[in-house]
Amino acid sequence: MASYEPKNILITGAAGFIASHVANRLVRNYPHYKVVVLDKLDYCSNLKNLNPSRPSPNFKFVKGDIASADLVNYLLITESIDTIMHFAAQTHVDNSFGNSFEFTKNNIYGTHVLLEACKVTGQIRRFIHVSTDEVYGETDEDAVVGNHEASQLLPTNPYSATKAGAEMLVMAYGRSYGLPVITTRGNNVYGPNQFPEKLIPKFILLAMRGLPLPIHGDGSNVRSYLYCEDVAEAFEVVLHKGEVGHVYNIGTVKERRVIDVAKDICKLFGLDTEKVIRFVENRPFNDQRYFLDDQKLKRLGWAERTPWEEGLKKTIEWYTNNPDYWGDVTGALLPHPRMLMTPGVERHNWTEEIKSLAPSPAEANESSTTAPATTTNSTSSAPQKPSYKFLIYGRTGWIGGLLGKICEKQGIPYEYGKGRLEERSQLQEDIRNVKPTHVFNAAGVTGRPNVDWCESHKQDTIRTNVVGTLNLADVCREEGLLMINYATGCIFEYDAKHPEGSGIGFKEEDTPNFTGSFYSKTKAMVEELLKEYDNVCTLRVRMPISSDLSNPRNFITKIARYDKVVNIPNSMTILDELLPISIEMAKRDCRGIWNFTNPGVVSHNEILEMYKKYINPDFKWTNFTLEEQAKVIVAPRSNNEMDASKLKAEFPELLSIKDSLIKYVFEPNRKVPAN
Repeated sequence: MASYEPKNILITGAAGFIASHVANRLVRNYPHYKVVVLDKLDYCSNLKNLNPSRPSPNFKFVKGDIASADLVNYLLITESIDTIMHFAAQTHVDNSFGNSFEFTKNNIYGTHVLLEACKVTGQIRRFIHVSTDEVYGETDEDAVVGNHEASQLLPTNPYSATKAGAEMLVMAYGRSYGLPVITTRGNNVYGPNQFPEKLIPKFILLAMRGLPLPIHGDGSNVRSYLYCEDVAEAFEVVLHKGEVGHVYNIGTVKERRVIDVAKDICKLFGLDTEKVIRFVENRPFNDQRYFLDDQKLKRLGWAERTPWEEGLKKTIEWYTNNPDYWGDVTGALLPHPRMLMTPGVERHNWTEEIKSLAPSPAEANESSTTAPATTTNSTSSAPQKPSYKFLIYGRTGWIGGLLGKICEKQGIPYEYGKGRLEERSQLQEDIRNVKPTHVFNAAGVTGRPNVDWCESHKQDTIRTNVVGTLNLADVCREEGLLMINYATGCIFEYDAKHPEGSGIGFKEEDTPNFTGSFYSKTKAMVEELLKEYDNVCTLRVRMPISSDLSNPRNFITKIARYDKVVNIPNSMTILDELLPISIEMAKRDCRGIWNFTNPGVVSHNEILEMYKKYINPDFKWTNFTLEEQAKVIVAPRSNNEMDASKLKAEFPELLSIKDSLIKYVFEPNRKVPAN
């Protein structure tokens, strides 16, 4: 791969945190490059960030705004700029909720001015646009592979929305005018010189001053952090080796919860976390997790070098040695800081405001009380109904999300687990905090968009489906808790003893015989191992269907979108009927393995005939054989009938698969008038 060599680089926002480290690195390592930096010196910029470069003959600083078209055009021409590294932006999410127009002006309009200047001058050989991991939106809690560069952009706050908008402009100028653009999307960055409105420097300065550390919400939000010099090196690599038209994630797969970051800082300062950590009101919307796939940039030769512990110590040492670097920043140390340069924001005694935060966890525990169970007569001496509280894993998953809605409908208190299934200590902390009566595990890897994904991500699949599930079962056993585990029936296939169309279904005690997909292998493996845990109720779900026909995970939604389908009878699970039953099973203390399907089987064609009858009379489809299907999928699919007589005996009202389909799915969605 040919290496790109710039001559005259314009770096926007270079007096800011990340860009200053990049500018200083390029000035130091490439004395034959001319580096021109442009910055309007906003509240979070500081000329001192560029002190290492200012004596160098290949460095020039210009104070100015990227939104000034005349200035930008003048600089490009007079400095013979051939390369732009565009960092300038408003970046603090909290500020974007209260001053969102400034974000549109800086992040979108400012970018547009730069792009138009590049088009007019026609001399730019590289335009590197610096974006953020937040444009991807929230990552599923149980995702084991991060967002890759082709993932959909789903921003959730004004800041990330403006960055996504700027990206669209960059892409459009690349396509329409041939501008040689490269985009980067990065994880959180920390290190020396960072303005203390951001989490890590804020906590460090608060700890230095003996003030409380405020955490938004419950501190379970997960972030990935890279040390600033590693990130500066990443931009050096992108500058020289990045391909025009490409996007590069600058990230790490090492994640940390906000609460753990606070604890690590407290530990290095020798502080008691129970006394100094404060939980405060959350942001209007606070993404639970951002997770990037970092492989593309690594293929260019970059890798993070600084371990978390080392980088954090370096950062603390710098702030300790430079306590007044930013002057009076007490306003930035608030839980929800004001924009220090925003008109109308008056200064007052913000230090006292920080001190007056909510009680610490220790203080809260001392004063907290458990709400009594609801009864029809609070003065009655009659026995009360048992009270329940559920801990659910799989918040962002389909089944996990539905379970929460059912609990709300039934008035059952519940919370979603914050910890990762692979992290035993996090599961133990969840149980200590929530104090559940039952645990529901609806987390797991099924593949994106289907089980074929698991074939090329075997270690990730094992980590969640096997290790994570066993971890949770073992922790629950230690705590004396029943775990309802949503498993799969896709571990069987029709055979000589259970032939298709015979009505002879696989029973709970039968040994799995389907090994066609790696997904099924892991599920069969963990089911066998879970037999050693008498505190687990395993529910074998198959081809789940719900009344939400817009859900892409719904089996009906899937086959209604296929051009061709195989026509074979299968056992299936109608979630609208069976998920409430699973909650009842928890209350009844059901254990062991259960075939969690409606009795009987239904074929693909029979479902599509119902779809045509109730939803779309013009719907058409064609069939193809299993052999033909095998040519377009990576892993074979399981087809079987499961014996649901055990479940039917426990719940006699359980409907057959076809009756349940009509009652719970097709009648509620009927668009074709009944005859």
